[in-house]
Amino acid sequence: MKKIEVLNINGEAASKIELNENIWGITPNDAVLYDALRLARNNQRQGTADTKTRSEVSGGGKKPWRQKGTGRARQGSTRAPHWPGGGIVFGPHPRSYAIKMNRKERRLALKSALAYKALESNLIVVDSFNIETSKTKDAKATLANFKTGKKVLIVVDELNDNLILSTRNLNNVLLLTVNEINTYDVVLADTMIITENALKQLEEVLA
Repeated sequence: MKKIEVLNINGEAASKIELNENIWGITPNDAVLYDALRLARNNQRQGTADTKTRSEVSGGGKKPWRQKGTGRARQGSTRAPHWPGGGIVFGPHPRSYAIKMNRKERRLALKSALAYKALESNLIVVDSFNIETSKTKDAKATLANFKTGKKVLIVVDELNDNLILSTRNLNNVLLLTVNEINTYDVVLADTMIITENALKQLEEVLA
């Protein structure tokens, strides 16, 4: 597997590291990747949409007019589906949209997402990612040292207060630890910045 440069916090090359071919060098499985994204989106849905059927809408118990003799069509209730204010036919009701995925498939999906990042040169490895202050402008200035896309995912081995506080107000920047990394956030990001220690931990888990 090819080696990738490890940059320092100023965006300068500090060393090189070899990526694990069983993770970053695999042929991405688009079908499994699609299923993983669908799972993530479906599991975010609340599924609370609800409509009332004719039996649930209030009123309509009395027959609007007598059966015969008025010249109008016969009606049994003002809450029938074709009446304004009537019940809804085949409308949504609360349900779970959650779907399941095997552990092996979830792991393959994450590997595929990571492989795409390496394949498309959207992976940046840094020796460390520490912000000296808790100011947002300092985090923004640090990110400016790297060539990133609009949406940035930062993966670190451990969090600290300065890192959390300085990045939380930056739009399109997501900060995660290795334990929190997931397929959806990796795919959503244009650029993935990962610390060297986090990279090693990730490879230990997925290899």
